[in-house]
Amino acid sequence: MFDSLSEKLQSIISRTKGQELTQENMHEALREIRRALLEADVNLRVVKSFISKIREKAEGEKIIEGVDPSQQLVKIVHDELIELLGKERKPLELKSNPPLIMMLGLQGSGKTTSSAKLAVKLKKEGKKPLLVACDVYRPAAITQLQTLGKEIETEVFTIPESKDVQNIVEKAIEYAKNNGFDVLILDTAGRLQIDTDMMAELLLIDRIFHPDEKLLVIDAMTGQEAVNVAENFDAQLGLTGLVLTKLDGDSRGGSALSVAYCTGKPIKLTGTGEKLHALEDFYPERMATRILGMGDIVSLVERAQEVFDEKQAQELEAKMAKSEFSYNDFLNLQKQMKMFGSMGNILGMIPGLNIGKDDRDKISHEGEKQFKRMEVFIQSMTPAERNKPELIDTSRKKRIAKGAGMELAEVNAYVKQFEQMRMMMKGVYDMKNMFGKMNGGMPNPSSMKGMPNMPGGLSPKLGKHAMNKALKMMRKFK
Repeated sequence: MFDSLSEKLQSIISRTKGQELTQENMHEALREIRRALLEADVNLRVVKSFISKIREKAEGEKIIEGVDPSQQLVKIVHDELIELLGKERKPLELKSNPPLIMMLGLQGSGKTTSSAKLAVKLKKEGKKPLLVACDVYRPAAITQLQTLGKEIETEVFTIPESKDVQNIVEKAIEYAKNNGFDVLILDTAGRLQIDTDMMAELLLIDRIFHPDEKLLVIDAMTGQEAVNVAENFDAQLGLTGLVLTKLDGDSRGGSALSVAYCTGKPIKLTGTGEKLHALEDFYPERMATRILGMGDIVSLVERAQEVFDEKQAQELEAKMAKSEFSYNDFLNLQKQMKMFGSMGNILGMIPGLNIGKDDRDKISHEGEKQFKRMEVFIQSMTPAERNKPELIDTSRKKRIAKGAGMELAEVNAYVKQFEQMRMMMKGVYDMKNMFGKMNGGMPNPSSMKGMPNMPGGLSPKLGKHAMNKALKMMRKFK
């Protein structure tokens, strides 16, 4: 979402590299940062405050000997971005028995889907949520919530034909207490615009039931209007936090940088994709780091821990040891990778790669296209062939090629690549096993002397070499 702004800020800062931070070049850098923020649709009030604070800090900053002045500028901008985005992560506060979360927002903001995503997130945290259908006006709103509830295996409370929202919430609380639900998510009605009837109903729920959280769901692609909507809701209801949806989109990102500052309310959650597990806690520091092109290795590791099952990983390792990795295993691995997010998003979270948006998009597009081709290729096999790759002979290859709509040469290439991957996996396992016997475990790359390291023990030279190779491969597709 912040790709355009991120590239511009990185470009501006890189031009100061190796220079002394004089009043003249600082003025020029700040002028360009101001333009980049305005082009990203950041609110003018926010831009003025942001630039003023950077100027004040930069002019009072002492140049540290041995430190590139541009790196000091990076730190100043980074610190101010964190302030702008809300300073620190603010978790949901659920204290009542049972706690109520009231989801608010205009029609089309993604409120109902975000309610379902929140239920998924709470279930992962060990809670038993109950979705409550309070949108009794929008056609098919209840049906939509019920469909989502069925998909995520979460119960939806509703009173058919009832228009009395107060009664629905009262009965839902009673039902939750009697059936062991420990948190209620109220999917309230939205409108195409803020009106008095809408606010009167929301105020009634607020005054009678005192929700623990009043979360405003904002479409991050709405730009400046997001600030106006947030300020109006906050003035009437006193919001406790914000949920930004479509943060993975191609919009300019200004609303994300503006709403928290203008309302003084924290961004608590962000929607980062269409999948129902794609709702994450918002960390201002991590977002600021990503905007400045420094990656976000912590979020990457956390996402990996959520996506990859430890038991499955152990089973996969056992198969690698015996060279029994099958096409079915590959499909399962690919399914988990899809849950991880787009390839472009993953690349953006890896620090030190310094890949431009265009190259990242090419790698993502071509990589995902190849994954889809491989999926079609595997789905054209019989169950026995998927489980035992060694069964695939020339006649079977011809049948698979015909079923997948591919040339025989392409099928041969895929089979060869798969066999090479199996051999590589076996080699990795054997190497790990060898180190384990020699040293009682794999060596920690970050402890090996003379090896330059990035966060997570990655060698920058190795990462750069691999990425250059990947870029060369992608350019062949032009």
